[in-house]
Amino acid sequence: MSALERHTGTRLAGTQEAFALHRRINRTASDYPRDSSVPALFAASAARDPDAPAVVQGGRTYTYGELDRLSNGLARRLLAEGFPPGATVGVCLTRSPELIVALLAVLKCGGAYLPFDVGWPDERLHGLFADADCRWVLTDRHEQLSRRLSECQVLAVEGELEEAEAAPAVETTGDSLAYINFTSGSTGRPKGVAIRHRSIARLVLGTRFARLDAHSRLLQLAPVTFDAATFEIWGALLNGGTCVLYPEGLVRLSRLGRVVDEHRVTVVFLTTALFNAVVDEAPEAVDGTETVLMGGELHSIPHVAAALRRYGPGRLVHVYGPTEATTFATYHPVDRLLPDSGLLPIGTPIQNTRLYVIDGDTLCEPGRTGEICLAGDGLSPGYVGMPELTADRFVERLVDGVTERLYRTGDHGTLLPDGSLVFQGRDDDQVKINGFRIELGEVAHHLDHHPSVRRSHVTVSTTRGERALVAFVVTDDQSVTPTSLRHHLRTRLPAYLVPARIHLCEALPLTATGKVDGRALLAAHDSHTPPPAAPAARPVASRD
Repeated sequence: MSALERHTGTRLAGTQEAFALHRRINRTASDYPRDSSVPALFAASAARDPDAPAVVQGGRTYTYGELDRLSNGLARRLLAEGFPPGATVGVCLTRSPELIVALLAVLKCGGAYLPFDVGWPDERLHGLFADADCRWVLTDRHEQLSRRLSECQVLAVEGELEEAEAAPAVETTGDSLAYINFTSGSTGRPKGVAIRHRSIARLVLGTRFARLDAHSRLLQLAPVTFDAATFEIWGALLNGGTCVLYPEGLVRLSRLGRVVDEHRVTVVFLTTALFNAVVDEAPEAVDGTETVLMGGELHSIPHVAAALRRYGPGRLVHVYGPTEATTFATYHPVDRLLPDSGLLPIGTPIQNTRLYVIDGDTLCEPGRTGEICLAGDGLSPGYVGMPELTADRFVERLVDGVTERLYRTGDHGTLLPDGSLVFQGRDDDQVKINGFRIELGEVAHHLDHHPSVRRSHVTVSTTRGERALVAFVVTDDQSVTPTSLRHHLRTRLPAYLVPARIHLCEALPLTATGKVDGRALLAAHDSHTPPPAAPAARPVASRD
């Protein structure tokens, strides 16, 4: 049983201090058009300034008027082919203006889009399409996907697209489903997280964590299958700003800086690993931005400190949020670091979001660790085709006289007296080896505080049934050895927390979404070969 017991409708207990603190941090309600659909909000942006740039990529630009007419045309084409409003459409296009046309068109004809990657295995595609009851596909890889998804109606989004002046007469509201994002599941079966139009509006309108308006230019860097793309795309288009599409392909730091400068990007979101790489190798790449949002993994205090020295206060914002709460749930402006502390809070709730730290059926006081639970308009209605998992993760609790629908994140956190939340690890970051419970983040924390360590990743390997801690470390000092690092750890940690094997790496490989690729590291460990070097294995290549 987890920290939050599964008792539907249970009244949460707690001290006066605990209730007072949660009341204070949860005063996040602000007016926004919660009943409006994404197409209606986009239409308002287009009507205000149809000639303003909506989407740019390299030398290509779609104005709001052009994007409106092109998406109208594609939506009408979908309906003419027999698409039933309310159904799900798989979307698989390269990062391009046509991708944005396709997403908007699906919403305009009353559908929900399901972004997927052409590189996903057939078994995975068929499984998630079955879970989402998805029988329609929009793609720029028509021939290939028509063969692989023969049970679907596959429509090509290629060549010159037709325009239409009027949008289809299809009613959508804030309650309508907008998209489904599939995330990894602990059982091996991907989980389809359904998100409503209202949740997108709550994320990007009246934002506390960044200035978003008609002058904003947001960099669209994340794969569309990653929920950060929700913020990057709709944060621009629902505020009358410009969505700047990064070129298709691997993220290269030299190109990142050129795109930011050429298109005068004001807001960028970087995963923690990508943020660390930028700070290490090309801090000038984001010099021209107003706001750098970063998050997604455990932070590195040395990298945050270096960024703070370069960019100054008022520029960096640490964000946190699971897909089930629509991208971001909390934010922390990084204006200073706490002295002698390895802690970087994930902050307080964003607009129209509420946060509770719960241990058992008790609301936690400052300093007490519990499970992070989220509430508000950002919450998903649940997992498609998984009613039992939905019932387990989305629960009702009576809090301070009000029934709240909560999402149990599985993350642990502690509230500081000022209301800031500090992340304390995940349920699945806790492993058990030889009877000892081990938090992987604790080992990584002490490695990262070695003066010559730039980055580290700690995981568990299994060989012939034996589990052992393994660390992968990037250093900036060739004299550092695995032996010296183990000595460093032994002076700070009990023996069972010292990794059995420490690999020295040139770089930590990243996945397409910018997170550390633990599978690639373990594969290198198992084959007794050095992990892949930076340019070949991560979406951030060298500066050249």
